[in-house]
Amino acid sequence: MSSETNYVKTEQHPLGSGFGAQSTADDVIAGIDLTGKLAIVTGGYSGLGLETVRSLAHAGATVIVPARRPAHAAEVLHAIDFSPGTAEVAWLDLASLDSVRAFAFDFLDTDRSIDILIDNAAIMAAPETRVGDGWEAQFATNHLGHYVLANLLWPALVRDGGARVIAVSSSGHKLSDIRWDDPQFTEGYEKWKAYGQAKTADALFAVRLDELGAPFGVRAFAVHPGGIMTPLQRHLSREEMVASGWMTEDGVVNERFKSTTQGAATAVWAATSPQLEGKGGVYCEDCDIAEFSVPDGPDARVRGVETYAVDSDSAERLWQLSARLTGVDAFSPL
Repeated sequence: MSSETNYVKTEQHPLGSGFGAQSTADDVIAGIDLTGKLAIVTGGYSGLGLETVRSLAHAGATVIVPARRPAHAAEVLHAIDFSPGTAEVAWLDLASLDSVRAFAFDFLDTDRSIDILIDNAAIMAAPETRVGDGWEAQFATNHLGHYVLANLLWPALVRDGGARVIAVSSSGHKLSDIRWDDPQFTEGYEKWKAYGQAKTADALFAVRLDELGAPFGVRAFAVHPGGIMTPLQRHLSREEMVASGWMTEDGVVNERFKSTTQGAATAVWAATSPQLEGKGGVYCEDCDIAEFSVPDGPDARVRGVETYAVDSDSAERLWQLSARLTGVDAFSPL
């Protein structure tokens, strides 16, 4: 597709998709045939990622599951019937750029095109950890690793045109904008602000990638899956989750939490829905494009997107920062 192709900048307004918070991944993909399509889903062997892989493969796609523990991933995936599609496992540790490069270059050697890339893997509220060049681990794993992955895989994304890249963000983005003066938390670590920054980064990544990729037919979306109990909570104590209202002291999960198949639905919808043809660069929730947050509204903490998470100038600034940190930029070789 020509780099001169025109595209429309999508507004942050719901489409009236016909789906909602209770829709499942199978609901939103019903009737869509992905035979002959190839998808990559990071973290696709547990929680939301596993449901995402199952749904895409059932629709006929070949799904590659990059995993930090490939043997474990293969064991989990082996227990699922993916016909008519298939699932393949490869090694990838998003916290290691050497690992990301190895995965990307190995994939490019196969000369296959990518139709769907879902950046699903993440860590949340982790204890302070440093990776790479002293980077804060949540920012590095959730954002920088996926940033490098998409940039290195760009030749495969653009090869046939029409690819979609999905960045799994969260309402956690409301906890922090990008800390431009100290993104690595060198002056005092706060686990929830670090998570919030990483999820804002995911949303801004989708904004900028869509701006750069749309002329080539590659569109990007950020999605909030909703609250779901998955292994993502591995770093949280039961006491913390009770105090947050996520569950009772008896372990009963708050009714507003979704099932894993409901949680996977928005990413699957964004990756496959014909309703999004010609659109991109937006933050989605509950299987539709989200509205902006309503300040001081009753659902302000859990619904809608903050303006700073879809700001084009901030998205470009973050892209430039990410390129400087990693030395990778498919659109401006360093």
